Amino acid sequence: MIELIPAIDIIDGKCVRLTKGDYASRKEYGDPVSMACQFEAMGYRRLHVVDLDGARSRHIVNESTLRAITSATSLKVDFGGGVRTEDDLLRAYDAGASLVTIGSVAVTSPELYVEWLGKYGADRLILGADVRNGMVSINGWKEDSDVHLSDFLSRYMEAGTRNVLCTEISRDGMLQGTAVDLYRQVMQAHPGCYLIASGGVSCIQDIATLDEAGIPAVVFGKAIYEGRVDMKELAGRFLPSDGKGGAAC
Repeated sequence: MIELIPAIDIIDGKCVRLTKGDYASRKEYGDPVSMACQFEAMGYRRLHVVDLDGARSRHIVNESTLRAITSATSLKVDFGGGVRTEDDLLRAYDAGASLVTIGSVAVTSPELYVEWLGKYGADRLILGADVRNGMVSINGWKEDSDVHLSDFLSRYMEAGTRNVLCTEISRDGMLQGTAVDLYRQVMQAHPGCYLIASGGVSCIQDIATLDEAGIPAVVFGKAIYEGRVDMKELAGRFLPSDGKGGAAC
């Protein structure tokens, strides 16, 4: 069954959502810690946290908010945004992140990413593959690289990567459905990949379609905050029957 991973994107310590990564489209949705507690209370076990300030600044910015979330909940948190150095990586782990997403570094400093993969292990890293027109984007989606997604994934799957977060940028925040065909292609090419689909979820059926396609996990955010997905209904349908929610903060 597909793993459900609610998303919390952070700017200035607040929960926000963007559209196609455009910072000018920022819309606020309240306190990230409170939101994380609500997800845990409904039975969710994992959380995707993105430091959007960090992605833009090229170093971690909202470390204190990450620490507050991991201190207040028992959620397994994967964190991304602004991780450019080993110091950034260690700060994220120290603040409670179970996994850290590495995107731009894997494009601009391949040797460094492979070094981290060997040093910290495939179970603690996620390869961030943010895609626009088939090419991998970097630096908070502000720049398109000359690296094609298929080459990018092949290189790092061979190096030992297991977890991949693939975001189809044109779908992100649009609430118009996911790039399920793209994700099917990735799984066909790399059946051992733990693929986390991201971008475009607009309703529960979108998640069901990904599940039927055999996609291991999905990150979704705007559909939650815009009331397009009933989180309790979704939990009842896809979360393990023995899952127990935590107490609200």
